[in-house]
Amino acid sequence: MTESLVVLYGALPYLLRGSVITITVVLGSMLLGLILGINIAVGQVYGRKWMRYIIAIYVWFFRGVPLIVLLFLFYFGLCSLLDINLSAFTVSIIVLGLITSAYQSQIFRGAISSLPEGQFKAARALGMSDTKTILFIILPQALRLSIPAWSNEYSIVLKDSAVTYALGVAEIMARAHFVASRTYEQLPLYFAAGVMFMILTYLGTKGLRILEHKVKIPGYSS
Repeated sequence: MTESLVVLYGALPYLLRGSVITITVVLGSMLLGLILGINIAVGQVYGRKWMRYIIAIYVWFFRGVPLIVLLFLFYFGLCSLLDINLSAFTVSIIVLGLITSAYQSQIFRGAISSLPEGQFKAARALGMSDTKTILFIILPQALRLSIPAWSNEYSIVLKDSAVTYALGVAEIMARAHFVASRTYEQLPLYFAAGVMFMILTYLGTKGLRILEHKVKIPGYSS
């Protein structure tokens, strides 16, 4: 028991540096997913039939293929085929961002669809273009309504980020495995990694809950 604590104490700074990598991967992929997801949701709700069909295929693909398969497909397949030199860290952010964009798009689509249709018609009656109506009336409301589900998506992306160690990304799980394979103290190291993920999950969801309360409209948003 004492030896396990000594190993854990010595490895803790190394694991904490891995948490910085994990947070960077999660925030980068969530930001990419947010940008793509909003555009996908708008196209799915207001786009033409052919656009909605293409978006449906995109969403189906990235929600249906396992993360580990997509990581290998992009890193060992597409990057080699197209002769693109990207680090495992960058590929991980891109792949996670594409996957979460498919899920976030459905969150935003549901939020947009829940808004009264009369708002769009009223904006047109006031002379606003469709683009301005979406940007300044529809999306601000939809984003507020999406925060609870978006915090759940953050938790999922955070847990999925542990899989990126398969590409050699030096995040929490990769570092815990590296130390455990050399010290044979698997239980305390993997337990510490789990606790770190739980803490990051709590901090992220707590921050988003605070944001939800700050931007909510009394009597309108939950």
